[in-house]
Amino acid sequence: MAECCHDHGHKGHEHHKHGAAHSDDGLVRDPVCGMTVDPNAGKPTAEYEGQVFHFCSAGCKTKFHADPARYASGEPVQQEPAKPGALYTCPMHPEIIRDKPGSCPICGMALEPMGVPTGDEGPNPELIDFTRRFWISAACSIPLLILTMGPMFGLPVREWFGERTSAWLELVLATPVILWAALPFFKRGWDSILNRSPNMWTLISIGVGTAYGYSVVATLFPDMFPHSFRGHGGSVPVYFEAAAVIVALVFLGQVLELKARERTGSSIRALLDLAPKTARRITEDGSETDVPLDQVHVGDRLRIRPGDSVPVDGVVTEGRSSIDESMITGEPVPVEKVEGEKVTGGTLNKNGSLIIRAEKIGAETMLSQIVEMVAKAQRSRAPIQGLADAVSFYFVPAVVLIAIIAFAVWATIGPEPRMIYAIVSAVSVLIIACPCALGLATPMSVMTATGRGAQAGVLAKDAEALERFARVDTIIVDKTGTLTEGKPKLTDVIAVPGFAEDELLVLAASLERGSEHPLAEAIVDGAQARGAKLMDTKNFDAVTGKGVQGEISGKAVALGNAAMMEGLSLSVAALKDKADELRSAGKTAMYVAVDGKVAGLVAVADPIKENAADAIRQLHARGLKIIMATGDEERTAKAVAAKLGIDEVRAGVLPEGKKALIDDLQAKGAKVAMAGDGVNDAPALAAAHVGIAMGTGADVAMESAGITLVKGDLTGIVRARHLAEATIRNIKQNLFFAFIYNALGVPVAAGLLYPVFGTLLSPVIAAAAMSLSSVSVISNALRLRTVKL
Repeated sequence: MAECCHDHGHKGHEHHKHGAAHSDDGLVRDPVCGMTVDPNAGKPTAEYEGQVFHFCSAGCKTKFHADPARYASGEPVQQEPAKPGALYTCPMHPEIIRDKPGSCPICGMALEPMGVPTGDEGPNPELIDFTRRFWISAACSIPLLILTMGPMFGLPVREWFGERTSAWLELVLATPVILWAALPFFKRGWDSILNRSPNMWTLISIGVGTAYGYSVVATLFPDMFPHSFRGHGGSVPVYFEAAAVIVALVFLGQVLELKARERTGSSIRALLDLAPKTARRITEDGSETDVPLDQVHVGDRLRIRPGDSVPVDGVVTEGRSSIDESMITGEPVPVEKVEGEKVTGGTLNKNGSLIIRAEKIGAETMLSQIVEMVAKAQRSRAPIQGLADAVSFYFVPAVVLIAIIAFAVWATIGPEPRMIYAIVSAVSVLIIACPCALGLATPMSVMTATGRGAQAGVLAKDAEALERFARVDTIIVDKTGTLTEGKPKLTDVIAVPGFAEDELLVLAASLERGSEHPLAEAIVDGAQARGAKLMDTKNFDAVTGKGVQGEISGKAVALGNAAMMEGLSLSVAALKDKADELRSAGKTAMYVAVDGKVAGLVAVADPIKENAADAIRQLHARGLKIIMATGDEERTAKAVAAKLGIDEVRAGVLPEGKKALIDDLQAKGAKVAMAGDGVNDAPALAAAHVGIAMGTGADVAMESAGITLVKGDLTGIVRARHLAEATIRNIKQNLFFAFIYNALGVPVAAGLLYPVFGTLLSPVIAAAAMSLSSVSVISNALRLRTVKL
């Protein structure tokens, strides 16, 4: 082994001189993708015809195994071309579609690629860029704040440096923030002006630019300003810290928003991960080989081993097994599959071996269609920042107009020096009108609300989910895992005269212990929980679609449906009414026969959650309509609905049916929330105005939903409604505080009080108004920590 390891690197390098040439620094080339690889970095390797090849990832190694001769030839491998016609859209304005990356002409946000993400895109470059700009802004803003606010807290910083030097220090600290970090804001603000769509970027860019420009002039040319505008020591006040802090705060909000947007793509990638990366193809000569999924063709014969995920949609040609289809139906009970039955890509093979014929591949599979539905539904959303933009649409032009009018009036009829008064009044208007708290209004409320919600078991993905849920009037709930526990349990054991219930349960559980039937585990667990001692079974036989039979302690025992009993020439008439009664109660009833006689019934059910009924009552009391949409059969669904007082039932509904139901309700004007826990619920969760995922369910459901109930507690929906209403009310109050001080100060800054008091509004007061609005926003947002849920 030692000799082999010694030669390993040498062989690899020797081969790569024609298959993947190595460079002077010891790196070798991946023969599949062409990337350079460090042979000592523990990356995947493969040996072919005595040569060792190195790969950057397991994916490249898999592709190599599928066609080693092609990649080992040393000839350049043509990579798959980029998909032509890629389109980009704005997450805030889905109607904006472009054929190349850029910014949204309405809001200035970076456009995102449409379609389904492959998982290879890497981190969001805008998030990386904005995070870097945020930290630079924060690093410069903190000493700026200390320099300007220190004297208010007894720290004589400005006395140490002197007013003139302090102003120059502020200029040095603020300049990189304004001239580098804030460039994206200025670009968006400029675009908003060019596109005639004023928004928060217009306000921020004008306000920040004005505050900085005014301060630069005041620092470089202080003698231009009248004596009345000079502060302590005769210096002209500057507002570099206001400009820099505005930028840092807005970047904070942008980074939080971008992180939330990036998480939405992870739900799609989680869906894609359900499908295996390779399939085991059976060739014409009977040999088997693993091939990448993109090399599977319609008609290929594929083997599905126990524990494997089904790679594509197809039809079983050989074998028998139980398939976990919970990702499609939401039901926890695996489904038996035999020859001629269809299987779905992404579902999980439990115990048997199957051979299937591929029928649908690539984008045609049901999993791909679910992925596409989630992607489209996520792109169709509009965020809460639209409220600020709506206000800005009218506020921005009004402020700019007032500043122009103030400038014109002072320059025309003002006292000497007229031009200086005109400039100062216009600048004061623009400074005081810039809502520096706007960048905090939403993030502060959301951060506080999400922290409070987490304490109550309610996780909100973003402000948008809370905003939408506050307006919801209809809630669609899944049955399994949402209203019920999602784990079938033994509920009833009924023996006919002549048989004891305990004996019947022991025989049924002992027989089911050797069964692959999906409900066998519930019967066995239920019997063991009741202290039953199970016995060995001989001559066990499973009759597909009917039940099981065998010999226990010399007794012939059979368990199954009515067809099973009829096949044994046994009549179930005496127990039929009882069986129907159990089914009407939402249970699955099975007959048990012993030595040629019908001995009784055993029933299994998915129990309703203890607090479900109370939660439904509370939601009804709030005027919400409750609709159950489930993949389960109608009789069971109606039985559960009747117990809980649910308004409407849709049974036998597949993923596209749930989404279609939501689309139909929304078309009629309903504000719809969807609560679910399975992969099958993901498209509906994404399509609804807000999705609510049970935290005990699938990760994909939680990624697709806007709100997650950590404990899977249905009463959490009631708490989430409380939180949503309180949060949106708080955000609107914050937006009010972000504007009101500034709006009230605009006419004063324009000189409205000059005829009475003979003075203009000092920029100090303008800065104080901005600070006061920020303090109000933060204080108001912190009130959410005490909201009762």
